[in-house]
This record gives sequence, structure tokens and C-alpha cells, in this order.
Amino acid sequence: MYKQLSTASAHVESVHIGPYGTVPYLLIGTEIPAKESLALHVLEAPGTTLLRPPDGKPGIDLDLALTQEEFMPDVVLPTDGDRATIPGFQVQPESFAWFSIVLARTEAATLTAFTGGGKPTAQYLTKEQGRRHFQHDTHAGTARLRDAEHRIHDIDFVGTDHIYRLNGTRVEAFSGLEKSLYMHLHRGHINEYRRQVHDLRGQWPPRSTSKYWNTVSVRADGTVLAIRLRDE
Repeated sequence: MYKQLSTASAHVESVHIGPYGTVPYLLIGTEIPAKESLALHVLEAPGTTLLRPPDGKPGIDLDLALTQEEFMPDVVLPTDGDRATIPGFQVQPESFAWFSIVLARTEAATLTAFTGGGKPTAQYLTKEQGRRHFQHDTHAGTARLRDAEHRIHDIDFVGTDHIYRLNGTRVEAFSGLEKSLYMHLHRGHINEYRRQVHDLRGQWPPRSTSKYWNTVSVRADGTVLAIRLRDE
């Protein structure tokens, strides 16, 4: 277990946002002994990294198309003498604006991929991030919307259906995003999506079931996962 945490820590510490050694992280390893109780091993590294524009500078426009940047694969060590580096990945403060756009647009791609992928997802990715995989919509006739819409807890969601069998039982799952939020991302408007989802915080229904679904999970980002059993 300790070797596993050590290895994981080495991987995490190869990424630095800002100065060396300032990225906070929390690693948790679970151990299930043969005779003793369940044990959790926790390794925490405090940090102060915060991505924000310098004082007096305007906020970052997250709707800007992402540009591909090239960085040397090294991390600058804090030294009093000559410049020393070690292998790794480091984003310096002058690149925080670019990195903020990377994070925001990757998050947007995750949300649209959750609804079914396709062209709305491709617009947020670079070639290196796999844009080509999403260039064509997964389902026929989904250039404008995903292939399924459901009203759950009196909220309209857009997404995609998944049908499969679990131990012989036919199961239907729906993964989607609140319709107006989806339309913001479909049109490339990340700033508007974030403004609206922030205004909706605390308003999402906490109920885990609905009239037509056995299990429902609505997240703060506007996504929903609903599951129900289907009769043959």
C-alpha cells in the first residue's frame, strides 16, 4: 500500500501549476485486510495554487478557440544559483490564461460527450486531445441535438439512451444535460453556460427517483444519469 501511494505521489508531483511544489493534492489508498477492518491510507500535500488573472486584468474569455502550445518537458527547481530542472510538466504564471481555457474547454467537451459526443464535443478539443474522433456525430440525424430528450423532475434534458442487459434484465440508461445549458455548449458559449449553471446552484432536485425512472442522479453541473428496468 505504501509503495502504491509513493508511486502515485511521484506521478502527481510530475505536474506543477505555477512554482515548483505548490500544487495541492490528496491521495487515498484503500486496504482490505484478511482479518482486520477496512483501512484507508491518506497522503496530503498542501498548496496555494490558484488560477486567476493578475490584479487589474480583465477576466478570461473562455469562448476563445483553444490554441496548441508547446512546452519543454521540464520543471524549474527553486535554486539560488544556476537554473536547475527536472523532467515533468509545468505551467508558469504567464500561461495561466491559456491553461484556464484548456481546463474550461476540456470540461465542456466532457459534458457534451456525456450527452452523446459528436461535433459539439469536437469543437472544444485540439487534434492532440482527439478532436478527430468526435468530428462525426455518433448517431444519425444528431447534428442539431442529441438523439433523446426526457423530462425528469419537470426539467427538460437532452442526451442519449443506452440499452443493455444486466444479469439477463433489460436496462435503459439516459445520460444528458439540462436543455438550455446544453444549447449554450452546443453553440460554443462556455461563458454563458457557466453563468447560468452558477445561478442554478442549489436549485437542482435532490430526489433519487422519479415517476418513470428507478434511479436518478442530477449533478450541480446540470447533468443527469437516469436508469430504469425495461419489460421485455
